Parts: sequence; C-alpha cells; structure tokens
Amino acid sequence: MTRVIHTGDTHIGYRQYHSPERRADFLDAFERVVADAVDADSAEQSSASGRTQSGDDPDAVVHAGDLFHDRRPDLPDLLGVLSALRTLDDADIPFLAVVGNHESTRGGQWLDLFESMGLATRLGDEPTVIGDTAFYGLDHVPESRRDALEYEFAPHDADVAVLVSHGLFEPFAYADWDTEAVLRESTVDFDAVLLGDNHAADTAQVEGAWVTYCGSTERASATERDPRGYNLVRLGADAADGDDPVDIRRRTLETRPFVFVDVELGEGEGLDRVRDRVRERDVADAVVIVRITGDGEPIAPAAVEEFAAERGALIARVTDRREVETEAELSVSFTDPDEAVRERIGDLDLSDAAREVDDVVRGDLPDSNVREEVNRRIEARFDGDDGAGDDADEDDGAGDDADEDDGAGDDADEDDGAGDAEGAGSPQGSDDDGQLTLGDSR
Repeated sequence: MTRVIHTGDTHIGYRQYHSPERRADFLDAFERVVADAVDADSAEQSSASGRTQSGDDPDAVVHAGDLFHDRRPDLPDLLGVLSALRTLDDADIPFLAVVGNHESTRGGQWLDLFESMGLATRLGDEPTVIGDTAFYGLDHVPESRRDALEYEFAPHDADVAVLVSHGLFEPFAYADWDTEAVLRESTVDFDAVLLGDNHAADTAQVEGAWVTYCGSTERASATERDPRGYNLVRLGADAADGDDPVDIRRRTLETRPFVFVDVELGEGEGLDRVRDRVRERDVADAVVIVRITGDGEPIAPAAVEEFAAERGALIARVTDRREVETEAELSVSFTDPDEAVRERIGDLDLSDAAREVDDVVRGDLPDSNVREEVNRRIEARFDGDDGAGDDADEDDGAGDDADEDDGAGDDADEDDGAGDAEGAGSPQGSDDDGQLTLGDSR
C-alpha cells in the first residue's frame, strides 16, 4: 500500500489584505503540512523505541499546483519553500508536484529548479512510481488550449495509477474541464485523480475513478469558512475495506482563526449593536469579517474595524449588505455616463487587447484587483491564451484574489506584482523590485 499526503493551493507569498502577517501565514501552513509528513514518518521509524506508529506515515507529499501565489515569488518565500523541501528530503519523503495557473511562467517553472536541485519531481506523462502506485501529472492548461490535448501517458507496471492535475474539473463547482472525457481519452486507466485549484475540499467518483480536491491550506478568501487542511490518501489493495484500491481521508490544519460575525440589525439598532456582537467573540490575533444585514441605522465600517482592532484583531473587514432605499418617484433624466463612455470608446480605433483592458478597468472587479487582472490578461495574450479558465473568476475562491463579499476587495495585493508580465521568462536573478524571476531552468 502507498500512502501520500495530497495538498495544494498553498499560495505562498500571498499578502492578503496587504498584511505581512497574512503573507507569513501561507508559508506557515505549508510548513505545517511538511511537519505532519515528517512527524508521522519519524513516529513510524521510532515505533521500536516505544512510540506509537500513526498508520498514516506518508510515502510522498503530492502537491496539486499553486505552490506559490504568483510567478515571481519574493526571496523570503522562495527560501522558505526551499527549507521545507530540504526537510522532506532529509526525511526521504519525495515531493511530487504539478504547476498551477498562479505560478505558471512562459519559460521554465520554479518546480523545474527544485527538481534540478533534487528536491522535487515534476509529474508528467511518464510514470513516477512510489511503492505500488504510478503517479502522472497534468499541469494547468487554459481552457482555450484543451481541445489539442491527447492525454497520452506512458504505460506502467504498478498496481494503481494516479493522475495529479490543477484545474476546475467536473462534477465540482465552477467546472470547465470534462473529467469523464479526460478519463476516457487517457491511455492509462486511472484509479484516482488528485486535484488542485478549487479551494473547497470535495470528493466524487467519475468513470470508476475517485476524483478529489484537497482544498487550500489557508483561507485565500473570506468566503472560505470551512477549516483548511489536506487529504491523506491510501492507494493499493489494502487501502480500504472491500476491493476499492483508494481510501481518502481529511485532516485539518491549525491556521490563523477567521471570526465571522453576522449581525442582523433591527429598526433603531446601529453601531452599539454591532460592537456588542463583536465583543461576544474572541477576536485576538484573528481576521474578523463582519457582515451586516437587516434594517437599522447606517454604520461606518471604519468604526467597527477600529473597535475590533482595539480588542486585538489582526485585521477587520466590514460588509454592509443592506440596500439603500430610495423614493419610488425618483427618476434620472440625464444621460447615463457609462453609456456615454461606451459610445465614445466605440468611436475610437482600439485594438482588441485595449478594449479588453477597458472592460476590466470599467468592470465590476474591485479596484484593488484591477492591476493584477490587467497584467494577467496581457500576459495571457503574449502566451496565446484568452485567459479563460484562470482562477475561476471571482466567485468560487478557487485561486481567487477577489472576494466580492468581504467588503473591500482587499484580498489582492496591489504591491506584490502578482501576475506581472515583467521579468517572466528572463534569466534567473533579481529584478528592480527585489523579486526573483525565472527563465528556463532546464
């Protein structure tokens, strides 16, 4: 039997809410996964001296993409990952991985660099055999390029075959990838598909194979209320009761607490009521998300955030979901300014790319996310990609930078250069903003 830790969507380097503490949290979560792998393996090796064997000691750690939040990780994040991978290597635990959409570059990948250092294996169409299981990889592929995929994998002699990939696969939420077609067209019969991209952990059976998301290791969006964690996957004849060669179990991680305070205001209620609800919760060192509904008086978000900070919260964000009532007879007779702008844009001789940028700038995306989205779309055009399939848009938390519900759009870091086209594909080194870039490491 082969046992692996299935993790992914670690998004190391994400400075959520512009917070250096939150940025450190993402690396900490990955280090906890590594510590769990090493501690379990050490417990098994020390069982002869009286320690209890866990039964979950892993033969490998499998990462399903988006190790980094973007393709230009800062030096501290890169060094932190290298240290964690060396810890796994010292414990003789292989690190197998694929490339996600957030970290993908036009040239070589950071995963290639780690592989050249003997610290990782980039999974592909050739089998990597661990125990009695053959592992294959399929990096994230934009939706516009998937019709050309042939799903040809080299044969293997192992008892079990596993595909590791990154994308939004059916039958899960926001899917744009036909899992049945992948399994039918593949030249290898897969017993399991270990996935990344969707930050919600879930499992289903498709065409006789177990298909599972491990979820993210930290909350990349305020919509991700469930505990974070990873999967423990056992593969082989003795994996589970009966004849099924796949057994998938969930293990949670201890991460920075998110405190969700939902306040429904009655008529005449206001700031004091919101403060009372915040006071009822332990918000020390937590990210506090306050959502206001109902009637009641207008609330200044800054007053609530300041109150939460006084009680020890690391970060506080307020979303007021109430609608502003207007008089029924109110009407607007002047020209719609948005329509006027659209007409003027239509008169200009703009390229398709320029029109796409205009759509992003004047669209519904939170202001703090506009720069990153424009950069991604421009780089996607350089790559020959229409940008489809990236990040599952703003709704699902699947690698998302924007959280439309948290009241700020603050999940994106305007300063970290996430997704910038500059430097991608250049030789490895340091660029002007202090971030490392990576060319073809092979």
